[in-house]
Amino acid sequence: MALSKSRQRWRFIRMPRILFAKFLLWCMGWKTIYNIDRSVMQAIITVVPHTSNWDFFMGRICFTALDIRVRFLIKKEVFIFPFSLILRMWGGLPVDRKNPGNLQKMLAAKFNKYEEFMLAITPEGTRKPNPKWKKGFYRIAQEAKVPLVLTYLDYKKKDAMVGKVFHPTGNYAADMKVMDDYFSMVNPKHLEGYVRPKY
Repeated sequence: MALSKSRQRWRFIRMPRILFAKFLLWCMGWKTIYNIDRSVMQAIITVVPHTSNWDFFMGRICFTALDIRVRFLIKKEVFIFPFSLILRMWGGLPVDRKNPGNLQKMLAAKFNKYEEFMLAITPEGTRKPNPKWKKGFYRIAQEAKVPLVLTYLDYKKKDAMVGKVFHPTGNYAADMKVMDDYFSMVNPKHLEGYVRPKY
């Protein structure tokens, strides 16, 4: 992805952790594949499948290796000092799940505020088999007028793929078919934990 001018200026400070993340991936036999245009600076990183807590840690390592600053949504109850400092440093955004309110508009405002803003969302919303994806990721992309970046972790091939930019058309069922086809051949951490979505 393209970096904002401020992030380009300070990249040398991040270089040690970028190299360390790449070293960890090399030790584990993983590789990152980045197929999207480097000009993309704002998007919903749509991560599918999500079947294990390990997805989060592998994702963090891979995004660090690619020097992508990713934000993610997490319930506000977890933001307890001192863990809140770490979560915010990692890109965590607190969400009141009991009172979501105008979450879509709030996130759209953040896209308007920041030149570089990548928000990672797992549409399944759970590590258990779930054919009914939550539509929030799609609505946020429409509200903010940003694309979806289809992303996955293939545990069999050990590929971390940031592989396709997809612009929502407004036809949810048709767009879901495109995404379903794209993710259908991915090997998740737990095969039994993923079922293809119904749309």
